[in-house]
Amino acid sequence: MFTGLIEEVGEIESTRATATGRDVTVRAPAIAAAAQIGDSIAVNGTCLTVVALGAGTFSCHAGSETLARTTAGDWQRGRRVNLEQALQVGARLGGHFVQGHVDCVGACSGRRAVGETVEFSFTLPEAQAVYLAEKGSVAIDGISLTVTRVSAEGFSVAIIPHTLGHTTLDDMGPGQAVNIEVDILAKYVRRAMGLEASEGEPQGLTEEFLREHGFG
Repeated sequence: MFTGLIEEVGEIESTRATATGRDVTVRAPAIAAAAQIGDSIAVNGTCLTVVALGAGTFSCHAGSETLARTTAGDWQRGRRVNLEQALQVGARLGGHFVQGHVDCVGACSGRRAVGETVEFSFTLPEAQAVYLAEKGSVAIDGISLTVTRVSAEGFSVAIIPHTLGHTTLDDMGPGQAVNIEVDILAKYVRRAMGLEASEGEPQGLTEEFLREHGFG
């Protein structure tokens, strides 16, 4: 479990394709110094397990499922990545509950300055869009952010200078792919309401659902 508060921006040192996925080594002096073999670290929002440590680096293995559902397959040497160690019991939860289980890959669709803040807009698949709400939480590349606007095309967030300067968001522009994890609490609420669709079925409120529950 993570909070979405980025502790360090690291840099991909090397990647190597394997029979089962991809080995990734990240240069991150602060986190590497504190990490141990077996620790969970969120790398751009993807929960990975430390399998080796070096001088200022740590290495993880991204399996085929991770490569299929995240941007990890596109990581190359020199790319900056957001890093967060797992939440410790008793620590302050300054962001929101982030599992490090990426729901989908979305894309940045716009960036514009609004006073001292920068507004970013993103697109994502419809299946995940239903979990977003204005003033709700979302994790983008592992960063806990507040949704400022939801539209038919996607959603927007407003980034303050501190967040822009302490994450990889300053590197981001239209067209860039991002890892998106929706709020786990929204998933549970939707499931409890009976709105989680089975495969192939439409999501959201329907006339049939309302009639079954005494409406209309």
